[in-house]
Amino acid sequence: MSDLDDADPGLPLKLWPCSNGEYLPPPLDDLRREAMRRARADADHHVRRHRWSRRRFLLSSAGMASGLIALQACHDERSASEGTEPGGRFTVPSSAATDPEEAETTIHGTTTEPSAGTGPAGTGPGTGTDDDVEVVVDVQTHFLESGEFGVNFPQGQCGEAEAIDCFSAEYWRDLVLGGSDTAVAIISAIPVVGAANPLSIEAMERGKDLAAGLCGDGHVLIQGHAVPDVGPLDVALASMADVAAAHQLAAWKVYTHAPGGWYLDDHDPSAMQVGAPFLQAARDTGVPIVAVHKGLSGGNPFASPVDIGPAASANPDLKFLVYHSGFESGVLEGPYDPAGGGVDRLVRSVADAGIGPGGNVFAELGSTWRTVMGDPDQAAHVLGKLLVAFGPERILWGTDSIWYGSPQDQIAAFRAFEITPSFQDQFGYPALTPEVKRRILGRNAIDLFGITPPTTACTTEPLGLRATNRTLGPVSRRDIVRTFIAEHPWMSHPTH
Repeated sequence: MSDLDDADPGLPLKLWPCSNGEYLPPPLDDLRREAMRRARADADHHVRRHRWSRRRFLLSSAGMASGLIALQACHDERSASEGTEPGGRFTVPSSAATDPEEAETTIHGTTTEPSAGTGPAGTGPGTGTDDDVEVVVDVQTHFLESGEFGVNFPQGQCGEAEAIDCFSAEYWRDLVLGGSDTAVAIISAIPVVGAANPLSIEAMERGKDLAAGLCGDGHVLIQGHAVPDVGPLDVALASMADVAAAHQLAAWKVYTHAPGGWYLDDHDPSAMQVGAPFLQAARDTGVPIVAVHKGLSGGNPFASPVDIGPAASANPDLKFLVYHSGFESGVLEGPYDPAGGGVDRLVRSVADAGIGPGGNVFAELGSTWRTVMGDPDQAAHVLGKLLVAFGPERILWGTDSIWYGSPQDQIAAFRAFEITPSFQDQFGYPALTPEVKRRILGRNAIDLFGITPPTTACTTEPLGLRATNRTLGPVSRRDIVRTFIAEHPWMSHPTH
């Protein structure tokens, strides 16, 4: 057996704490801890049954199915011990852990078994033009090309000499497009400007070209990074025009909470009044989609979605894609509370503005789904509330990868997830049907961005040690603060 066969890639369902660096991940609870313990024990049993290496099983669809089965069993036991009805569940047949063909159908929606040791590698449906064909479009992905941002991430579990190399465009291409069922990825800007920015518009273009070699054209879109709160406003807006003229942009990405702090609707006179000029510039550049970070900020008031409803109501010709859906780590998601935090803030903002399902506000699931998928009841509340508030046509799939490694476990968990009839009856949540899941996983993004689904799939290439179930983002407070605050030279830039 080779060293590669011996290398433990980790459990395929990644439930341990990890962050994109913008929030402190919740500590590991008893449910996730027991699910992982059971998944490891089950893996040892199934490895002997399949007569596979441990690495091959943990990178296989059968391994993923085994992890979901373990999580569901632990959740069922918790609900029974508490005398409560479960709100969410993963529908995975027990035989999927032992039958490779059934595992492929369950996890990928295909009967094509990947080569041993290569992982999923884009084996899902991925392409097509019919509404009943699933096309996975990830509207929030990242990588780090250079600069100081991220150099203190401590993981270094990818086999590279320098930890920062684990976040490269090559790893992004191989883990997101080559190592999952993602057919189209949007490269999203991160809150860094100037020379320290490791994901400049030029880096995005290079990532797009790099992906074309693996997948062909049409699999990657890019965003422009707008920073109306950095430097003179007229210069910032002129830069938006220059970027839009030079690049084909899918949307503008903005962070209203860093560095200066502002609102899209300019409702706070003590904050920088840059919202209206920015929105007009988005309109003038011919890029009328605004992707804005809301939530996952440690409670920063400028990251609250309070401004989403008013801004969307005042600008009906623009479309607002709300990254993270206002979710905050540490807020336990339950039934909608008019005074609640987290996702409830976004629901309240759009409802108060008179915007309902089918409006010009779209909710995105990056990091949000990854955080709650280990707690099926919380996951059911998040998805149920968003479905009621926005409708199935206004929720978009995103994973915030590459911070969490390959997004395949997020995709597989979402495919298998259902909101139980009990929660549907109690809280008025709609069923999470296969059609609704297809819309969220890709059809809604296809409609919003005018994407022509690619007709070619990404090629399956041996990824070696890049075929891993490891997460890559930071975990501890020290790692997050040191990287995302101490190393942000743009935090001291003059603002207006």
